[in-house]
Amino acid sequence: MSNVKLAVIYYSMGGTNYQLAQWAAEGAKEAGAEVKIFKVPELAPQSVIESNPTWKAHLEATKHIPEVKLEDLEWADAFIFSTPTRFGNMASQMKQFLDTTGGLWAKGKLANKVVSAMSSAQNPHGGQEATILSIYTTMYHWGAIVAAPGFTDPIIFGAGGNPYGTSVTVDQNGKMLEDVQAAVKYQAKRTVTVAQWIKSGNQ
Repeated sequence: MSNVKLAVIYYSMGGTNYQLAQWAAEGAKEAGAEVKIFKVPELAPQSVIESNPTWKAHLEATKHIPEVKLEDLEWADAFIFSTPTRFGNMASQMKQFLDTTGGLWAKGKLANKVVSAMSSAQNPHGGQEATILSIYTTMYHWGAIVAAPGFTDPIIFGAGGNPYGTSVTVDQNGKMLEDVQAAVKYQAKRTVTVAQWIKSGNQ
């Protein structure tokens, strides 16, 4: 039985990455982890959100999800991040939160944490891989240990074959074009397993 504490941290406008986060939490719980889901704070002006019915509805529907705080990073042994791509990078909301972690980093509080990441975009080559790698670049500075899914299970190929982390294409109506639920859950279980190895070794 795992004693890993996992934080699933996401940013979502229309609900895709929130759904990915939920699937990741399910997979991690099946692997025995203690799981908490957090969203990063929204930066967009309320007037912009109000002008987009889908965005507004999603924020209303996820009011119950707590915003991540630095102490949540200290609590967790492992993280799964999920964000839409923005010009091949993580969303600015996710980046802004990560930019606040300097104090924890300076104290070595983020070293040896295990991390994995997921992303979405509106076309199959819309920057999902680069977005995941942009998250991992920050994690290397933390001294975290990246647990990418690689090609460690055939399920990765069925979900589109992204070895860096699960990614999904979303059409104009917000519908996922690939079936990635099983791949997300597998990625979460792998993250928990690696975190358990690290935690056991450190003890």
